[in-house]
Amino acid sequence: MTTYIFFDEALRMLTNAYLISVVLLIAASGIGLAVIETIEKAGER
Repeated sequence: MTTYIFFDEALRMLTNAYLISVVLLIAASGIGLAVIETIEKAGER
């Protein structure tokens, strides 16, 4: 049994995956910057 994915459905899936990856990347960079800032503040004391 072969299942076909229509073009608009595949495009929607790729768009959702791209947007989710962008959101996760922004969140990860924000967390990383917060950790670096905390380490730098601890080193100043």
